[in-house]
Amino acid sequence: MRIVVIGATGNIGTSLLAELAARPEVDEIVGVARRAPSVAAPRTRWVAADITTADLAPVLAGADAVANLAWAIQPSRDLDVLHRINVVGSRRVFEAAAAAGVPALLHTSSIGAYSAGPKDPPVGEDWPTDGIDSSFYSRHKAYAERILDGVEQANPGLRVIRIRPAIVGKGSSSTHLRQLFLGPLLPNALVGRLPAGPAVQGLRIQVVHADDVARAMALALLGDARGAFNLAADPVLEPEDLARGLGGVPVPVPAAVARAAASVSWRLRLQPSPPGWVDLALGTPLIDSSRARRELGWMPAHDARSVLAEVLAGLRQGADAATPPLSSASSGPARSSEFATGVGARP
Repeated sequence: MRIVVIGATGNIGTSLLAELAARPEVDEIVGVARRAPSVAAPRTRWVAADITTADLAPVLAGADAVANLAWAIQPSRDLDVLHRINVVGSRRVFEAAAAAGVPALLHTSSIGAYSAGPKDPPVGEDWPTDGIDSSFYSRHKAYAERILDGVEQANPGLRVIRIRPAIVGKGSSSTHLRQLFLGPLLPNALVGRLPAGPAVQGLRIQVVHADDVARAMALALLGDARGAFNLAADPVLEPEDLARGLGGVPVPVPAAVARAAASVSWRLRLQPSPPGWVDLALGTPLIDSSRARRELGWMPAHDARSVLAEVLAGLRQGADAATPPLSSASSGPARSSEFATGVGARP
């Protein structure tokens, strides 16, 4: 079996390559990334391609399945670039897979595609995926789902799988996650050692380990699954869990204050995440993963608190991996490359 993984060098992609390489059914993996890494991966052939411009037909020819993981979160100050990658790029992948006659297409959507909803009870895969308008990430995830609706309807023989995970992390992605969301001003040594941590009121979130997401993807790709699957680990993380993870006594913070702080610090270029991320975290419903457990036989090996602890430990240690997105070398000496981008202004 030949599987093409587009966006293979990131947080989930590196886990998916390892998961697929361990499966005897998989003969070849084609790892596609804008910047192909110099390191080898088992059973993997690297292809450098930009999904916004490259001819994808030769890459997808003869594939038994395609997993689309390509997505951009930065530069958060250039929405045209993000739209071109996330929306136009996704459309090009979907349409190229259909044109190549690939039997199965897996798209990595997100909990962020869902419309605002309840924190209790959790929602299933039938909850509307119209996104949260103030978040570019959520809008783009919703746009991609609508495009995929059209491709799926026009190609009834194409087996379409939509994976909608909660927040995804692992230790070796910690440096990359800091670059994406926190920026260059946070000293690694302070993570988990602050005297107090903000407990944002109403901020109840779900997380899942990248390796567990990869296992669900492999189960779906190698089986006969189709449709959407929520993925999240228990338990739900409460505001106090997040505050204690930073190492300090939880200090209650009103949601409006947290949003204002995110807005001001983003505008001052102190950190790269616009305030729409706060709206997304507060507004997104909690998700029910029972369909994945029932139909894929999926069970996360990591609970939510261990995922949070692993990511925070990775932040303290400056953990990274050897692919271009995950490598700490992309930050430059003393994080100079991050400052040079204007803290969220350029990739």
